Amino acid sequence: MDSIIELKQVSKTFKDKKAVDRISFRIAKGSIVAILGPNGAGKTTALSMILGLLEPTEGEIRVFGKSPKEPSVRHHIGAMLQEVSLMDRLKVREVLELIRCYYPNPMSMDALIAMTGLHGKDLNRYTEKLSGGQKRNLGFALAMAGNPDLLFFDEPTVGLDIGARRRFWDQIREFAKQGKTILFTTHYLQEADDAADRILLFHQGALVADGTPEEIKSVIVKRSVSFLPLEDNLEFRRKLASNPALSAFSEQEGRIVIHTDHTDQVLEQIFAEKLGVRDIAVDQGRLDEAFEQLTSIQEEAV
Repeated sequence: MDSIIELKQVSKTFKDKKAVDRISFRIAKGSIVAILGPNGAGKTTALSMILGLLEPTEGEIRVFGKSPKEPSVRHHIGAMLQEVSLMDRLKVREVLELIRCYYPNPMSMDALIAMTGLHGKDLNRYTEKLSGGQKRNLGFALAMAGNPDLLFFDEPTVGLDIGARRRFWDQIREFAKQGKTILFTTHYLQEADDAADRILLFHQGALVADGTPEEIKSVIVKRSVSFLPLEDNLEFRRKLASNPALSAFSEQEGRIVIHTDHTDQVLEQIFAEKLGVRDIAVDQGRLDEAFEQLTSIQEEAV
């Protein structure tokens, strides 16, 4: 697939602090990429450089094969930052029409209204009268006003209710199917796990992990199979312990938990030997566990 974004050994230094330290990656067309990391990890600085808002101290950035400051590049970019700044004394419809007119091929008003849930009375409200959730919806609409091919979202679902969040991610997946490329930051790690097909994990200015959610979890997070035994005795536990795929097992609230990198082998044993168990559950690991372990490993290395 074509690379929409390419960074080569990019660094950014503010006085004596290196906010981004020699990061390199490419992002393919049509992908949904989450940029994760603790506060101060360099996420916002990296995004600002890709958007052309900051100059890198070292390295090279290309967006659509050009400098991100090129006007032709900016015509194809949409961004919704965490703080949505709106002009007062303009109605929602007026703001949308104003921003749409800056682009050569804007998205239609009907499409913007349908995808964001802004309609009826919302369109005739003055921007300063909007609730927090309505401002986020308008920020989403403004990011999409130019019908961009590349989208940046900084904490996009903060302040949205459950229905609005679901609608947002449904739209994001539809955009990716259309060939649009999406980068987003979030502190909701479950959103990244569910929505992203790739994760870039930043820590202390460096890129410490790059892969699909499953790849990142499989490298560092232990998987497990748990169940309720129908009859728990020494013979039953001896059979479990004989499985070479087992790393360890424990008991949690009456459930036997088998920690393993090969959950399929454990399940095969249960069914082949007809072990007396019920309520089987497979846990593939959580992204927040990988996040915590990867950042702690990086700190120990430093």
